[in-house]
Amino acid sequence: MSARQKLNRRHFLQTTGAATAAGYFAGTSSLGNAQESPNERPVFATIGLRNQGWTITNKSFKYADFAAMADVDANVLGENIEKAKQAQGKAPEGYADYRKLLERKDIDAVMIAAPDHWHTKISVEAMLAGKDVYCEKPLTLTIDEGKLIEKVVKQTGRVFQVGTMQRTENGKRFLQAIAMIRDGRIGEVRKVTCGIGGATGSPVIPAIDVPKGLDWDMWLGPTPEVPYRALPEMRKGYGGGVPLYTNCHYAWRNWYEYSGGQMNDWGAHHVDIATWALGAEKSGPNKITPVSYSLPVEYKDGYPTVSDQYNSPTKFEILANMPGDIPLVIKSEGDNGIMFEGTKGRFFVNRGKIVGKPVEDLESNPLPEDAIENVYGGPVAANHTDNFVQAMRARTQPISDVWSHNRMLETCHLANIAIRLGRELNWDPTKREIVGDDEANSFLSRESRKGYEIDM
Repeated sequence: MSARQKLNRRHFLQTTGAATAAGYFAGTSSLGNAQESPNERPVFATIGLRNQGWTITNKSFKYADFAAMADVDANVLGENIEKAKQAQGKAPEGYADYRKLLERKDIDAVMIAAPDHWHTKISVEAMLAGKDVYCEKPLTLTIDEGKLIEKVVKQTGRVFQVGTMQRTENGKRFLQAIAMIRDGRIGEVRKVTCGIGGATGSPVIPAIDVPKGLDWDMWLGPTPEVPYRALPEMRKGYGGGVPLYTNCHYAWRNWYEYSGGQMNDWGAHHVDIATWALGAEKSGPNKITPVSYSLPVEYKDGYPTVSDQYNSPTKFEILANMPGDIPLVIKSEGDNGIMFEGTKGRFFVNRGKIVGKPVEDLESNPLPEDAIENVYGGPVAANHTDNFVQAMRARTQPISDVWSHNRMLETCHLANIAIRLGRELNWDPTKREIVGDDEANSFLSRESRKGYEIDM
């Protein structure tokens, strides 16, 4: 990096607005090439700012400078720009349209926390614009979207971290669980159960005027054009300050049009760890069976027959036949977490605890000192962003790479397809297609709304 470029970057750190810095920085991305100084702080931007968007941004100030933020809700955008200014001493530039943000040459990486239906379009366009990417889970809305992202990562050589932070954080409990399995502490694995919690349906939600400051057409993006819906009651607690029943902020997770319900929410966390522990992150299941399930509205041919109520499953039990004919059960009932059962015992792990006789036995017979690092592939990073930035500097893929993520997420996507169609699916993990079921295969992709296709 030239002396002038270093001076310009120091100037950015002293300014209060990143808009001025955009003019200084053109063409000076600090970590886009392997030869750049590893001591440079990368310049980040966040796209999608409610809840998890702010969470991943806030944990990243230690590692990067945020020059820009984008959100389709002017109120959310303004609030988070102010919080970022207080956190880092300077205000990022705000954008209503993320595409303007991607045009900036000074930004090394983007963090994406927009709703799920936006993940693939923004991720692909960010990589093609020369940005590394940190994208929240679940990475995709469909299986074919995952294949496209893999193709573009390979094509561009960008570093891509998926936000399945249980691989790095949560007191290393999940890493310990995998280390225990690899060390034979429960013998041969015979069954894995992922408890991911259920959901609730909704009353009929009327169409109303779009709230001031929200660009509803842009929020819908690639999905079909529908009216904004909400009831007056407000959500409290995490994600609060928005309608409890709506097809927009926070509650979009309950609609197949924008997400995949609990299966793609908590499932994307726990099925990820289960798949990793089984060594199936390069393959996946060969059969998905919907043992039981409840849908909050009537379906026909795999599609909800009404458009004014939540439509993702409320209760379910799914059986995925994993390599070695090991059953992976995904269910809404029971404790949130993962139960590993083997020929010599069983234990349970979630974000708050890891318990069971094999865990108790560690007191007298501990794991090898390097067991957890061997699972992680080296010293465990301080948090998921730390791992991402380390990977950016080394120009390698981080702990939550797109290939392993997509393989495990295929299980979740297939589970949702099986529920929607009400039948067992046979999956070819090599061809990555459903065997002998053209109707089911039609759910592997979705058509983007005109004007919101991916800009390749």
